[in-house]
Amino acid sequence: MSGFDQNPFVDPVDVNPFQDASVTQITKGGIETVEEFNPFTASAMVNYSGSTIPISNTSQPAVLQASVVEPTPQETAAAAQANLLRQQEELEKKAAELDRKEKDLQNRPGGPATKENNWPRFPKFSPIKPCFYQDFDEDIPEEYQKICKRMYYLWIFHSVTLFLNLLACLAYFTVDTSAGVDFGLSILWLVLFTPVSFLCWYRPVYKAFRSDSSFSFFFFFFVFFFQVGVYIIQCVGIPRWGNRVCKLMNTTVHSKYRRTGASFSKAQQEFSSGVLTNQTFQSATATAASSAAQGVFQGH
Repeated sequence: MSGFDQNPFVDPVDVNPFQDASVTQITKGGIETVEEFNPFTASAMVNYSGSTIPISNTSQPAVLQASVVEPTPQETAAAAQANLLRQQEELEKKAAELDRKEKDLQNRPGGPATKENNWPRFPKFSPIKPCFYQDFDEDIPEEYQKICKRMYYLWIFHSVTLFLNLLACLAYFTVDTSAGVDFGLSILWLVLFTPVSFLCWYRPVYKAFRSDSSFSFFFFFFVFFFQVGVYIIQCVGIPRWGNRVCKLMNTTVHSKYRRTGASFSKAQQEFSSGVLTNQTFQSATATAASSAAQGVFQGH
């Protein structure tokens, strides 16, 4: 009966396919099923490298470019004018600040108004101290220093001339006692004109160049014109005026003039014979006369 209990449609050998050696080997390897798989388990994290690959952003955001608008000529001129006005205001502020600082320095003790006098220079042991302050490099602008120094040298020459005049009058007084008036006046001219000329025309011109003072300029012109007149009188050599140097030179030249036999009539003859008969003079005169005549005819 056992033979009839078997299924005729199956193989006589009961074979279980899951009992195959290859299948059982795989099932025993410990592989988790799909439902039980956890990616955060230790076995899954072993194969994780720990590095991430950032997403490259190759696309740039769209930026709207603003269009450049050229300014009009009126706007450019207005901007330039506003810039000039601003610069002018800044310059005026700086000038006012410099002016204020200069006034503070002048009013401050030890400033330019209280500089120590250095002229005339006396030895340190001398009881007489300098009366004026003079410094061309500091007080006088560079373009005026040369002419100001020339005026200073002219004053020195004037003072030396007065001193030489005194010596000449003294020498003449030792020879002729009647020349005592000249000697006395020469002393007066030296003592009077030396400081007066310094105060009345040299110092004004120094102050004029230092501070650009119109009053100092006109004061100098007025006094120096008078000084030139005095120079002319001294050069003439008027007797009893205390001017012996120029008088001695004039007397010496006049004596030589007399010794040579020169005279005014002889000078006229020399002029007529030497100048009027000269060919160069005649040609120059003729040319000038013809040019003047042509100018008159052309003018008509």
